[in-house]
Amino acid sequence: MMIGSIVLAAGKSERMGRSKMSLPWGNTTVIGQVVTTLISAGLEQVVVVTGGGREDVLLALNSLPKEWPVSTVENPEYAAGEMLSSLQVGVASLVEQAEAALVALGDQPQMKGEVVKDILSAHFQSDASLVIPSYAMRRGHPMLIARPLWAPLLALRPPQTLRDLIQAHSDQILYVNVDTPSVLQDLDTPRDYQAFKP
Repeated sequence: MMIGSIVLAAGKSERMGRSKMSLPWGNTTVIGQVVTTLISAGLEQVVVVTGGGREDVLLALNSLPKEWPVSTVENPEYAAGEMLSSLQVGVASLVEQAEAALVALGDQPQMKGEVVKDILSAHFQSDASLVIPSYAMRRGHPMLIARPLWAPLLALRPPQTLRDLIQAHSDQILYVNVDTPSVLQDLDTPRDYQAFKP
């Protein structure tokens, strides 16, 4: 069973004041760390959805091992600032063999490999269509969306959002309780970056 991953990295980084995906993070960059975590957890395809700061994202990804199954696709609607269009572009780019999409945020380098593995394992064991990590009763990322929900996801139109899909299929959600707040944390501002960077 093949699981692909979509990394949402098309934002304009307005609150950060510069392209946050290419900011240094340990021995790599913010986007580099996200992709490294996904590959290390066993994802067989990683599609990075770009838009704002596309050249910076491509440059950061260029430093990763060339043999990794990582590709990029551009969201032409990124300027609208809606995550939904990036998610739809990413889902449409996954290979036909993919039975589910693990949706990760490009500005969430704190993402733990153990959490990714727990989400994948929960899907394999339950065949749930939506697998979502939960910390302190709050939904986080990365989340898994199985192929049976891709058609309704692709059919959403603004002002609808991913939340509408989740609410419409709430009976198909499997929550994975985690003990790390990293599933709720992303990098929006310089203060976030300084607080979380290793």
